[in-house]
Amino acid sequence: MSLPAAIIDRLRLPLIAAPMLRVSGPELVTAACTAGVIGAFPTANARTAAELDDWLSRIEGTTGAPYAANLIIRSPRLAADLRVLVEHRVELVITSVGSPAPVIDPLHEVGALVLADVATLHHAERAVAAGADGLILLTAGAGGQTGWLNPFAFVRAVRAFFDGPVVLAGGISDGHALHAARALGCDLAYMGTKFLATRESRADPAYKRMVAEADLDDIVLTRAFTGLPTSMLAPAIRAAGLDPAALDESISPADADQLYGHGGIGPRRWSDVWSAGHSVSGVTAAPSVAELVEQTATEFAEARKGFS
Repeated sequence: MSLPAAIIDRLRLPLIAAPMLRVSGPELVTAACTAGVIGAFPTANARTAAELDDWLSRIEGTTGAPYAANLIIRSPRLAADLRVLVEHRVELVITSVGSPAPVIDPLHEVGALVLADVATLHHAERAVAAGADGLILLTAGAGGQTGWLNPFAFVRAVRAFFDGPVVLAGGISDGHALHAARALGCDLAYMGTKFLATRESRADPAYKRMVAEADLDDIVLTRAFTGLPTSMLAPAIRAAGLDPAALDESISPADADQLYGHGGIGPRRWSDVWSAGHSVSGVTAAPSVAELVEQTATEFAEARKGFS
């Protein structure tokens, strides 16, 4: 099963502006959809389910590509946020941090397409068995909590047993990389870090500047802040008074939350210690979303022409 024509026909590029904690809001989502790519956001970025309802009402007035809402399965707000998505009959839902099984039936009842974040072949198989319509493959180099698998091997291993929609997440820095993802067998790809630096992003201006000034060697893969493999910015770690080379890599998720989560005794992850992916090397400025999509479309066309 490929992506429905009702979605494909509305896309300028086979691209999702990836959902980013504290960064993706209705401004970024609506700008992405207007430009012809799927705009996505974590429902947790809205402070309450009532605010989420308001965000969806604002986003639904946008013309262009569809949007995607990202449900964090282990969120204490899961049930409330799910009810809002069902009420709005959202077309696309991304599930992350847990099995999609608890939300599949109510979302399918309103016609939603469910794409599940997975970082291993085992989890990919489980998500398909649970009824997910598509898979988002978190590969080495994705920003935030990430996978470690090589994208070439991961995509081809998944394609050996699954013919549904596949999205590549990790390292998509321009239109050439997007074309490569398509050639590899993906329907769509995530682009996060470059959208993080756009003018419509809710990221702190200092965060945007750091991303624009950073390069690939400034990305650190560490468990210290979440208890899970996470791509973080070394300059942000140093600015928080920590040494990127001396972090606790044996910490549990619970202890990481006590240290760096809400109310923790250390610097706050995401708000004080910032994340980015390997594609940070492709960020040199803070364009508008429309400018970024236009540039990516030009690169994508060049890549396709080179292999025609």
